[in-house]
Amino acid sequence: GLRAAKPLAHPDDGVVERLVEGLSAGSRAAVSEALNLVDDRRPEQRERALDLLDRVSDLPGSATARRVGLTGPPGVGKSTLLNALVAELRDRDQRIGIIAVDPSSRRSGGALLGDRMRLASSAREQGVFLRSMAARDRLGGLADATQAGTCVMSAVFDWVFVETVGVGQSESEIAQLVDTLVFVAQPGAGDLLQFMKAGLLELPDIFVINKADTGAGAERTRRELLAGLGLSDRAASTGWTPPVLLASARDRQGTRALVETIDAHREAIGASGELARRRAAGAVAFAIESLVRRYGEYGLERIGGVSAVERRLSAPAAHSPFRVVLAIGHEIEAALGPR
Repeated sequence: GLRAAKPLAHPDDGVVERLVEGLSAGSRAAVSEALNLVDDRRPEQRERALDLLDRVSDLPGSATARRVGLTGPPGVGKSTLLNALVAELRDRDQRIGIIAVDPSSRRSGGALLGDRMRLASSAREQGVFLRSMAARDRLGGLADATQAGTCVMSAVFDWVFVETVGVGQSESEIAQLVDTLVFVAQPGAGDLLQFMKAGLLELPDIFVINKADTGAGAERTRRELLAGLGLSDRAASTGWTPPVLLASARDRQGTRALVETIDAHREAIGASGELARRRAAGAVAFAIESLVRRYGEYGLERIGGVSAVERRLSAPAAHSPFRVVLAIGHEIEAALGPR
């Protein structure tokens, strides 16, 4: 069974309670402070952050928020498309949280930064909150803080978007984090062919050809992608056939259809049980990665390895993955002895 985690060793334990109250009330200041806490890498803050995340996981929004990943190669206009989606959703009076995952390298180009600046202008309005998070030097990877930040935002906002540069590994990681993964491409088959070769066509739930206003190339790319998707048997296993949409973020064309398609996907996977399976798999992936990163494979083996973590998270009275990570971490430390 799950042993009780040690009490927090902080003299100011009121911080977590205050933040939970603030998040429940939709306070932007509380969102910002909570994100700072879960992104804090100092060991003395880790238990407080995990305790906060455990509490936040029980808030109603954590189960109902739309979690949407937006990925694709640099330069396809993801941030511009997201800006158009924000405008569409704000017309519907929806509250939106955005996590923009930046590669922790010097390769972030001017176009990316320019799009982010435009997106930031949308985030200044009430009901929209933008946070950039580093990928922690992992090429295309997501930091623990991205998962934690998604959890925090889901407790407050109706929609939570995670935007990242698609360079391979990020697609599989972001697919474990969100309910719906949207891949953005542009006319011209080069990017899509590379995507097909990498075997990543199985991951996105929706494909969007952006910059469709540029001519016939968009429709040709759409046909090529549909042909590639036709080789997959994915619909048989998930009950969902990934559609390929055309959009022009610049003209805000196609954004309403994209929102409606995301809603349709969420409804479909909710009815089939795929949503629950995805979130459970994402919880296991987060817990294992978090524990291995902190204690190594050897530390994880000391408490029974990956299978032990999976059993703990699938138990009928399972806690949130954050609480399980905290409890197992204490057990690993006890098993390893004084360091």
